[in-house]
Amino acid sequence: MNKKRIAWSLLLLLTGIILGAFVTGQLGLSPNGMASNTENPTEKVTAPKTTSGDPQDFLANLNELFTKVAEEANPSVVTVFTQKEIRTHRTSPYASPFFDNPFREFFGDEFWFRFFGPPQQGDEKRILRGMGSGVIVSKDGYILTNNHVVRGADKVKVMLLGGKRVDAEIVGTDPKTDLAVLRIKGDHLKPIKMGNSDKLRVGEWVLAIGSPLSANLDHTVTAGIVSAKGRSNVGLADYEDFIQTDAAINPGNSGGALINLKGELVGINTAIATETGGFQGIGFAVPINMARQVMDALIKHGKVIRGWLGVRIQNVTEDLVKALDLPAKEGVIVAEVVEDSPADKAGLQVQDVIIELDGKKVEDVVQLSKDIASRAPGTEVELTIIRDGKKKTITVELGELPDETKEPARKSENLYDKLGFQVANLSRDLARMYNLDPSESGVVVVRVRPNSNAREAGLTEGALIKRVNRKRVKNVRDFERVVADVQSGDTILLYVKQRGANIFIAFEVE
Repeated sequence: MNKKRIAWSLLLLLTGIILGAFVTGQLGLSPNGMASNTENPTEKVTAPKTTSGDPQDFLANLNELFTKVAEEANPSVVTVFTQKEIRTHRTSPYASPFFDNPFREFFGDEFWFRFFGPPQQGDEKRILRGMGSGVIVSKDGYILTNNHVVRGADKVKVMLLGGKRVDAEIVGTDPKTDLAVLRIKGDHLKPIKMGNSDKLRVGEWVLAIGSPLSANLDHTVTAGIVSAKGRSNVGLADYEDFIQTDAAINPGNSGGALINLKGELVGINTAIATETGGFQGIGFAVPINMARQVMDALIKHGKVIRGWLGVRIQNVTEDLVKALDLPAKEGVIVAEVVEDSPADKAGLQVQDVIIELDGKKVEDVVQLSKDIASRAPGTEVELTIIRDGKKKTITVELGELPDETKEPARKSENLYDKLGFQVANLSRDLARMYNLDPSESGVVVVRVRPNSNAREAGLTEGALIKRVNRKRVKNVRDFERVVADVQSGDTILLYVKQRGANIFIAFEVE
């Protein structure tokens, strides 16, 4: 009987200790019996604990988390300023075929020139300025940003948190992923914590930090969720595997940080999908895992070295399955084999359907292209293909993807010689310079050769070309693709917006 009483007494004592500890925790009492002073600035601030399940506690905890993450990451985000000098052809407005001298017939040119001067022609310099964002990723000053932020820039400056501006060096650029690496010199630089974008989940909270629209709005923080992963065929880069988010991103945010609630960098904000030119809830960021590989290659080699197969491929559709009598809608089909390429040497043929790479199922063009590019030149890969209804395995030793970084400049100059004018993608600076709507699609005429057929037909600098030979063009890449087959003596038809009006211009290619 005594033993039972002792056991019950011990049980009651233990229960009392547990209840006492619970009540103490709920009342926020310190071990000495006094309420803890959370307002003491010398003590580390911690998020409130939600032991009670009170919604107010939960909201306070979430609010504290967001603010802490933003405060921690903000010093690692910078504003990037670029400057580029261009030469444009200058002419007086009344020298244009659309603004002829109305008094020439009555008074002659000499009378007109006496008051207004002769037509001014020649080349003049103009400075194009741009702005974007970047992220400090190392203590020795390396910064990740977008290629389109610094593309063609003569000078780059970076503004740190607090307003200090420093010169930046372009270490390397990679147009195929729209990434670039800068470097600055300075003490006490704070690199951001790096995350793992492969672990991101759809629905996870993320913050976007950057400088939208103007330098006055630097270090703007917006919040949203991961809307989707693995977005491709967006048309922004050759290799696309974007994180989609609804965190507000606007022009100027490009190159900024996308971070998770651990304060880790998980993406580089790159672009938005919009019909208005402003944020509409669809933003895209390059996953940090891809960005790190590109960054490491640019720092080490000054360029990204990629594996190369040497084929042009397209996705298998239901129509192709029927037309080619394929067993299933899977893999990608070879549309072209580059002569003397690794694929050509290995015996790959047009109409072969590639269904596996090293035993892994090929989902689509984007996935296969990315997987091939991620392998080093000289690597042997096994391709499982379907040819004439039969499976076959082909071993290919990958080559190095040809360097095309200088091709656009050569192509642009060749097109200028052939067409008599040069175009550029519509940017905010060009829109401001030529009084255009930056949300419109098309390419801007930035140079027209004097005495060219294009100038004689009425094409002027600042015109926005929307269609070429009845085909819509959204950017320089579209434009170059459409005019690639145009030959001397052909007639080219342009649909342009010029001086606020939409007109057709046609002329013979020289």
